[in-house]
Amino acid sequence: MKYIVNKHPLAIRWFHWLNFPLLAVMIWSGMLIYWAYDPYTIKLFGHTYFKFFPEWFYQKYHIKRRLAEGMAFHFVFMWLFAVNGLLYVLYTILSGEWRFLLPKKSSWREAWLVLLHDLHLRKTAPPQNKYNAAQRIAYTAVIVMGLGSLLTGIAIYKPIQLNWIVFIFGGYQTARIIHFALTIGYCLFFVIHIIQVILAGWQNFISMIRGFEVTDTNTAKIIAKQPNDGKAT
Repeated sequence: MKYIVNKHPLAIRWFHWLNFPLLAVMIWSGMLIYWAYDPYTIKLFGHTYFKFFPEWFYQKYHIKRRLAEGMAFHFVFMWLFAVNGLLYVLYTILSGEWRFLLPKKSSWREAWLVLLHDLHLRKTAPPQNKYNAAQRIAYTAVIVMGLGSLLTGIAIYKPIQLNWIVFIFGGYQTARIIHFALTIGYCLFFVIHIIQVILAGWQNFISMIRGFEVTDTNTAKIIAKQPNDGKAT
């Protein structure tokens, strides 16, 4: 027997699919800003061992210093990104969806078991509700990262007017480094997230589009605690 399992409300899907292009534009425009002045290197005793974007990269891909363009896009889309994130957080709080997202005490141990299962080192995955333990940790971390990006971005944008935010992050340069590090974190999250989607299968992906998943009886029992589950077909 097949069951229709409701997984993702319309609002969650809306925020999710809006966030993807918004964050992509933020990363792209942020790179335009960084390429205009890229000071970050790993040095030891005066020798540079690593530079994020070496000179040959600029020459090979004909990277131009498009600072004004990058700032224009970045400062417009940051407000859209912030509003979308704020509405998402408010919705999860008011709707009760936060119960599925926040990590539990057992999430860190179970996340390790999820990793072992994904690497095919463990036969069975730990039981999950709407999201597994690794997803709970990752999605909560992204929300915290979004807040960090917003605050450090504002600190960089208005360092004089909002000097108290700059002070919280340990100074202008520190805020800029944190902002850059968070961008790297988003890129890593994208890669891991796509791999997880592939491993989870087509049904899991399509449920983020249509809101429900068609599954068998055994799978339905695992996630039977979700609201509005259990409609047989």
